[in-house]
Amino acid sequence: MYKLILAFRYLFKKRISYLAFLAVSLCVFIVVVVMTVMTGLVTDFKHKNHEFVGDCVVGTESLVGFAYYEDFVRILEATDFIEVVSPVIKSYALVSGHGSQSGTGLEIMGVDPVRHSRATGFGKTLYRCKDNVSKAFEPAYDPNLAGCVVGVDLKLARDTGKGYAVSCFPLTAKGTLAKAGTGLVNSKTFYYSDYSHSGLARVDGSMLYLPFEQAQLLCGMAGPDKRICRLHIKFKPNVKLDVGCDKVASLWQRFIKERSGDRRADLFKNVAVQSWKTYRRGPIAAMEKEQVMMTVMFGLVGLTVVFIVFVVFYMIISHKSKDIGILKSIGVSNADLMGLFSGFAFLIAVLGCCVGVTGGWLFLLKINDIEGWLFEHFRFQLWDRTIYAIGDIPNQVEFKVLAIIVISAIAACVIGALVPSWRAMRLEPAETLQVNQLL
Repeated sequence: MYKLILAFRYLFKKRISYLAFLAVSLCVFIVVVVMTVMTGLVTDFKHKNHEFVGDCVVGTESLVGFAYYEDFVRILEATDFIEVVSPVIKSYALVSGHGSQSGTGLEIMGVDPVRHSRATGFGKTLYRCKDNVSKAFEPAYDPNLAGCVVGVDLKLARDTGKGYAVSCFPLTAKGTLAKAGTGLVNSKTFYYSDYSHSGLARVDGSMLYLPFEQAQLLCGMAGPDKRICRLHIKFKPNVKLDVGCDKVASLWQRFIKERSGDRRADLFKNVAVQSWKTYRRGPIAAMEKEQVMMTVMFGLVGLTVVFIVFVVFYMIISHKSKDIGILKSIGVSNADLMGLFSGFAFLIAVLGCCVGVTGGWLFLLKINDIEGWLFEHFRFQLWDRTIYAIGDIPNQVEFKVLAIIVISAIAACVIGALVPSWRAMRLEPAETLQVNQLL
């Protein structure tokens, strides 16, 4: 009981204890807010990449693509672990608006909107045709026109009735230009039918979606041996990602072995089977690196808390040497003294964590309102939406993250109290209780 009484007495009677308490509270508050937001951003970014890609991708980065995909699609759809497969054309084009003399270089993606929406989250990104993706490429003002879906951040006019001239350089299966002379470019006019908001800034700012067959013609992939760039695959709900990808890879290896004698079999060498995590590893790794850097930075903040607690306890023990001498003279053991000061550190840590967690939770509840007020009055945003394509700032506190923060804060306080506590154990009653000692 005396340990608890003394711990509370030191906490409320010694004003220097407030310094340790405030340091722990502030540190926990900052870490809870920043790590919650950062974890939410990374989780949301991964989810959006998963939605954009699907579960698995069989494809190549070559603009030539690969052939015989229809046969492989039939093999995949005959399995019991794949729900749907979506062939995709991916290339680059020069896009110019109506009456414009200059064009913009953009990525183009040719998709079947129904199949691609089943394999990925494409349908969810649409504005007008979200509930009827089959009409994604049908302009509302004239369904007979060839439509296109525009990335939400593209700087293109979306005037009805005014089309975009899309020009591509068609390539042969050997990678050479399919046309020569003045007509080496394939061009077609498409009309705005909808826009897509995937939540991925680079995608929404550079992607133009076209009907699959039209994109295949523009890119010169619609010959006798039709070609595509990628197959996006969605597994059935009970299939684990790694297991499904391994099965697809096994089927692909068997397929290219069986078709090794075909005249376009050389295109298979650049095709890879990847999970969505591997396929989108580049942008995801950048976000994860930011998260790691933030964790390291706040680890250094934790070291500052350890130092502050160490100084506080050192000063308390220096001024309470007579208390320690009295306790040891009445039979209190070194282990009990260690327990006393460790308990004191634990008490500071727990109270500081309670205040810090509560303050962080309340701040996170209002963080979007605060950002809205800052933007309304000062045009200031905490996160640049051209880099982080988010709506509301993530503010859902995860129990796992919270538990790690609290445990780390308590450990930092206890570690900071160890050296001063060990010094208290070494003090002898005869030394601490001497009065007017003569040299």
